[in-house]
Amino acid sequence: MTEAPQKTKKVSAAVLEKELMRVESGIRFRRTLMSTAFTLAIVAAIAVLIATMLLPVLRIYGASMAPTLSEGDVVVSVKTGGAAPGDLVAFYYGNKVLVKRCIGTAGDIIDMDEEGNVSVNGEMLEEPYLTEKDRGESDVEFPYQVPEGRCFVMGDQRKTSIDSRNTLVGCIASEQMIGKVAFRLWPLGRLGTIR
Repeated sequence: MTEAPQKTKKVSAAVLEKELMRVESGIRFRRTLMSTAFTLAIVAAIAVLIATMLLPVLRIYGASMAPTLSEGDVVVSVKTGGAAPGDLVAFYYGNKVLVKRCIGTAGDIIDMDEEGNVSVNGEMLEEPYLTEKDRGESDVEFPYQVPEGRCFVMGDQRKTSIDSRNTLVGCIASEQMIGKVAFRLWPLGRLGTIR
């Protein structure tokens, strides 16, 4: 018995070319998709590094910095070498991040009277950012000299702020500093630089 020859189907060149284009298109799509995913992963990693290393983004909790900062504000801090009097600084306190205003740095002599007037090195401090002066909760003996490598900080809401006037917080060491708070991102109505 002899086997019948199998019929082969002839495919036109146009059909072959169309199928080849479909396969190549799928390969190009997968390559583009992989390239885009890789690029997005790199951009996200860079953004995370910048956000954590250079420009940490922080959310404000509490009212100790009112009226300058309100609860729920989202701010950007800039990593700097140190703080200068008047700067808003973010720093680690235990497992929390706090934001306060730098009043004096190493060697400065801080004094505060019963009404809450603050002087630095014998000069009365002008504080246009305050709505009300108050001595607040203070167990530090004034006049107080800021130790080397430290920063004396106070909240703008002096009545309620727990800050360097209290030995629980004390002066902030340079290794506790996150950076200078420079820009408000949220709420959008108050978007801009912070002083």
